[in-house]
Amino acid sequence: MTIAYEELKGRLLANPKVKAEYDALAPEFEIASELLRARLRAGLSQAELAAKMKTSQSTIARLESGQTLPSTKTLLRFAEATKSKIQVRLSAA
Repeated sequence: MTIAYEELKGRLLANPKVKAEYDALAPEFEIASELLRARLRAGLSQAELAAKMKTSQSTIARLESGQTLPSTKTLLRFAEATKSKIQVRLSAA
């Protein structure tokens, strides 16, 4: 039996504990999404970006997937390599 992703996600998120954990990860995935958008905006492949940053393609893949949270130093290198500007903002919850 095959189940559609959205249906499975809906079922899982109906569980309050799963939903709370999912929501707790949102900031990490937001960072990963921003990194991916910056790379695409720069017109770079993961391998090209890795070469500019003097790292591996697999490191870029981990950053863009949300598996690894970047350090400030890594964010600065990523921004420089993609000709992006970093903006940090904390707002009231």
